[in-house]
Amino acid sequence: MFIDEARIFVKGGNGGNGAASFRREKHVPRGGPDGGNGGYGGNIIFEVDEGLKTLLDFKYKRKYEAPRGMRGQGSLKNGKSGPDLILKVPAGTLIKDDKGNVLFDLMAKGQRFVAAAGGHGGKGNAYFASARYKAPTFAQKGEPAEERWLVLELKLLADVGIVGLPNAGKSTFISVVSAARPKIADYPFTTLVPNLGVVQGDDFSYVVADIPGLIKGAHKGAGLGDIFLRHIDRAGLILHMLDLSRENPVEDFETVENELSLYSEDLAKRSKLVVGNKIDVLLKEEQKIEKMRNYFEKREIPFFVISAATKKGLKPLLRFLGQQVQEIRKKQAVFKEEPVVTYGLSNQKLSDFEITKEAEGIFRVSGKAIERLVVMTETDNSEALHYLHNQFKAIRLDQRLHKAGAKDGDTVKISSYEFVFEPN
Repeated sequence: MFIDEARIFVKGGNGGNGAASFRREKHVPRGGPDGGNGGYGGNIIFEVDEGLKTLLDFKYKRKYEAPRGMRGQGSLKNGKSGPDLILKVPAGTLIKDDKGNVLFDLMAKGQRFVAAAGGHGGKGNAYFASARYKAPTFAQKGEPAEERWLVLELKLLADVGIVGLPNAGKSTFISVVSAARPKIADYPFTTLVPNLGVVQGDDFSYVVADIPGLIKGAHKGAGLGDIFLRHIDRAGLILHMLDLSRENPVEDFETVENELSLYSEDLAKRSKLVVGNKIDVLLKEEQKIEKMRNYFEKREIPFFVISAATKKGLKPLLRFLGQQVQEIRKKQAVFKEEPVVTYGLSNQKLSDFEITKEAEGIFRVSGKAIERLVVMTETDNSEALHYLHNQFKAIRLDQRLHKAGAKDGDTVKISSYEFVFEPN
């Protein structure tokens, strides 16, 4: 089954809690703090698997959560970090957020994308031991992981995209020039899913994609609509396949060209060629072929006449396609393997935050590091709260709130927590 779109929920693993523990040893009356740190939660990572051609796996399972980090223990034992959850996707998969914004485009082997980062592990009380906190009784909670809904959209990676009306012979063509074996029949809309085929040239190969037949109004959803038009978005060359046995093949070309233009202006400007198919049933109508040749010559569009069924005219066409693909590849940027890309601002400093006024007397403090500090604080522990307030002083939070217009008694929101502003 060919599935090219899926909506899924991803959640990284929560960080493990730090431990608040003290040494308990014989003949050691004052054992110091020895609570270990919690482990990091696992990340949700998308990775390209070149063996996959569909998003079928995501049709039946919609929610994914990475393992959480283990909690810290006494004797300075740190918790084990949760392993990453790797989700394999085909090359050409777009990762979008729930609003349709593209987060990452997974194009080739070696690319990975961290879609939901795991939470940081909480620090144990041994971490906070200092001249000020000689025997801290508090530890940090594990950080909640990132979570969100994502839309996965597959766009096939092909050098040549074949388009045309139903029954133009696209599937027959791809079956004779490659090892692809699409369904072929003499009724419209035989092809219900895109087909990929690899054409082997003299010294290199290239990929062609057969897109299900388009009809007038396809960009609005008529026929199979624009369901599969996305699969020629990446093709550097568009091949228009025309059925020469129809009454007006040129009009058919203009119909498909118009639909591509209405779907995407970029597609209309893409390099293209036209192939008239089924010449074997039109041998005596040379005048009709010559008129078509003149029409496309005036538009400076290469025109070929073939019979996919008898393989007539295929060699010069495939030779031309190979030359065009090589030229297009030279112009395209060479892919460089991407490093793992982490979503978010994990390396933000505590002092990197913004203050916005949400309403009269209500202010929001936003920043990855400061929000993490608050959500990991044990708010029911007075010593932990004292430590939090000292951190706020160190980054001059009161002064910046005052500068933003906050007054004594106003509400200050940080993440899901609310505080009363008391500058003195």
